[in-house]
Amino acid sequence: MAVSAYAIGISKTGLPGVGILVVPLLAIVFPAKPSVGLLLPILIIADLFAVGYYRHHGQWRHLVKLLPWAVVGIGFGYVILSKIDSQTLKPLIGLIVLVMLAIRLRSILKDDPQVPQHGSFAAIMGLLAGAITMMANAAGPVMVLYLLSMRFPKQKFIGTAAWFFFVVNWIKVPLMSNLNMITATSLKIDLMVFPAVVLGALTGIWLLKRIPQRAFNIIALLLAAAAAIKLLF
Repeated sequence: MAVSAYAIGISKTGLPGVGILVVPLLAIVFPAKPSVGLLLPILIIADLFAVGYYRHHGQWRHLVKLLPWAVVGIGFGYVILSKIDSQTLKPLIGLIVLVMLAIRLRSILKDDPQVPQHGSFAAIMGLLAGAITMMANAAGPVMVLYLLSMRFPKQKFIGTAAWFFFVVNWIKVPLMSNLNMITATSLKIDLMVFPAVVLGALTGIWLLKRIPQRAFNIIALLLAAAAAIKLLF
């Protein structure tokens, strides 16, 4: 749990996608649904550090486009999660993300400088991010794809992602509590690993200052692909 919390801290403030380590680590000890509920408070703690440090870098013009659709997606995810196991959906989520990453990679190889401007792109990404984060806390690859497509510099990338997940993760709290995925016992465990989240967040801030923009983009893309493959298999 401590290693998982540390990885989440790094992913929220420095290297998006490092959270891929958390899924297999928690799966060793916990079933799928309890692990999702256990993870959410840790994500929120890390969100607080990310928003606090990068609060001025968030791009609200893009967030306003994404968040309403993400809320709708959370609603879909809640309905689906109340009926079937999240483990059943993970391969589908991984496949969707891999297809989107392939499209993104194609534009990179063709050196296509065009930034997607159509409102449907933000709507689709918002819906997917909302549904996937509700079902599996696995919307990171979707947001990586969207933010890389916008060609944000790394501080704006992290700041926008921080605000997005700060909002959606709080929306998920009462829904997961209603599904008994967040309990008094899980919260006690989360409090025990709080120091590891703090250490991870500080490590992420230190790393981001030292990583060149091109390397940051490549690492983010590779980690997103790795996360999608993990979900698929």
